[in-house]
Amino acid sequence: MDPDAGNLLDIQFQGIVVIVGNYGSGKTEVAINLALACRPKADAVRVVDLDLVNPYFRTREARALLAGHQIELILPPATYLHADLPILSPAVAGAIRGAGHLTILDVGGDDVGATVLASLADAFRGQTIQMLQVVNPHRPNTDSVPGCLAMRAEIEAAAKMEVTGWIGNAHLMEATTPQTVWDGYEFVAELSSASGLPLAFITAPGALIGALSDRPINCPVLPIQRQLVPPWLKAETITDGEPDEPGRAPGSI
Repeated sequence: MDPDAGNLLDIQFQGIVVIVGNYGSGKTEVAINLALACRPKADAVRVVDLDLVNPYFRTREARALLAGHQIELILPPATYLHADLPILSPAVAGAIRGAGHLTILDVGGDDVGATVLASLADAFRGQTIQMLQVVNPHRPNTDSVPGCLAMRAEIEAAAKMEVTGWIGNAHLMEATTPQTVWDGYEFVAELSSASGLPLAFITAPGALIGALSDRPINCPVLPIQRQLVPPWLKAETITDGEPDEPGRAPGSI
C-alpha cells in the first residue's frame, strides 16, 4: 500500500459529502468514521442524519461519540428520533445552505432512502457536493459490477443527483481478513474503471491496517473503528486513531 495514498487524513474533503448505498453496505459506519478522521484537520465538521428508513444503526446512535469530538450532529426533532416517518427538521436544509465547513450527509439505503435528497434540491443549489456510493461486494445486489451500476442508477433516479465516486467497504463482519479487504479493493477498482468514476477511498478494520502495508492499494484507506454494534458487543474506543483492542479484527457494518 502506498504510504502516501493510504493516509486518508491527507485528503481534505470540503463542502457537502453525501454518503449513499444499498441496505447493509455500511454507509452509517463509514459516515461516522469519516467524520472522526477528518475532524483533526477541519475547522468544523457536521453530520446530518438523513436515514429516515432504517430504524437500526443510524448515525444518531453515535451522537455522544460525535459530540465528544466536537462534531455537530443534526437530527430530526427529539420526538421523532426513533420514528420511521419521513420527517425533516428545518435545521437540515439550513445546515446544507450554510455548509461553510465539511458537512457529511448519512442517507438511507437504496433508492427509497435516497428519495429524501430530491426534496432538498433547493438547499443543494450552488453548493459543492460529492455524492459517494458505498459498496460492499459481499452484500446482495452489489456483488457484481453490473449490480453496483444498477444500484447507482436507481439511487440517482430517486435522488435526482449523480453519484460522483465510490467507497469500497468490503467486509465480513468479525470474519474480515486482510484478503477480504484486498479482494474488495480489486473489485471496486474494477468498478471505478468500468464506470469512469473515481475511487474516493476504501475502508479496513483498524486492527488490519498494518497487515495491508505490502499491498499495492493506490487509494486512501479509512481505518474503521466499529461504533454501531448490537447490544451484546462493545464499540471500539476512538483513541488517537487506534482501536482499543489491537488484536481484534472487527468488521464494519
